[in-house]
Amino acid sequence: MNNKKLILACIDGSKLSEAVCDYAVWLAQRIEGPLKLMYMIDHHPETAKTVDLSGSIGVDSRDHLLEEITTSEHQHSKQRIQEGKSILQVAKARVVEDGFADPIVCLQHGSLIDSLAEIKEDIRILVIGARGKIHEDQTDKIGAKLESMIRSFHGHILVAYEAFKSPQRIMIAYDGSEASDKAIAMIADSPLYKGLSCHLVCVNKKDTADSLIETAADKLKAAGWAEIISASLQGKTDHELCEYQVKHNIDITVMGAFSHTRLHDLLLGSFTTKMLLNTKTPLLLLR
Repeated sequence: MNNKKLILACIDGSKLSEAVCDYAVWLAQRIEGPLKLMYMIDHHPETAKTVDLSGSIGVDSRDHLLEEITTSEHQHSKQRIQEGKSILQVAKARVVEDGFADPIVCLQHGSLIDSLAEIKEDIRILVIGARGKIHEDQTDKIGAKLESMIRSFHGHILVAYEAFKSPQRIMIAYDGSEASDKAIAMIADSPLYKGLSCHLVCVNKKDTADSLIETAADKLKAAGWAEIISASLQGKTDHELCEYQVKHNIDITVMGAFSHTRLHDLLLGSFTTKMLLNTKTPLLLLR
């Protein structure tokens, strides 16, 4: 029996579902772990049909109307289940075509956040699209629940933004914090990044950035990294990192997620949220 933690791909049938599948296969193959495809049927109470049965409607009429509502809801539920099965079938076929022969397939009812909380100990990396069906054509937006999901799920998350591109270059956004040092340690020891070109980038005052970069680079070199490209940048952090992504053809950006307090985020805005909105490449958020 395989006791390794899962690469979990959450799909919804949107355009980014294909990229989610492809990145999940890449991750699973790199770490030689199991892959699970999950489609959620979230029964939102706010989207349920409500009917005002007050007034002069007779008992028989109310009973008939209630029966119609129940039948309609049942049919809608069956339709969503069938849609979910179809989406999972297509996703499984894509994953198999990508070279992963035996993915686990799961049709799940309920809240995504609650479901992830229940199985978080089994998940190594969660893969999800930056936009669902509602915003899939709006590249300047992210999914309505993405930020809250990232806050609540205390695990590693890869957020896909566009069609899959086999990663060759990663960028580590490093700031010298405790969380950032933990990320360096995880990256240094993981088979996921072996053989990739590593760009180690810090945005800070020149002397501070140079010193931080040197310390982090030494840790990676000690773990056997042959190619490390260091860069100390000055300016607005999210802007500088996103500019660097484009200039150096970065394939994946690796960084911590929501390391500041909620009060800090309220006053200054969340750096992670800014990166989620402005990044040009997939984000791998380490927790």
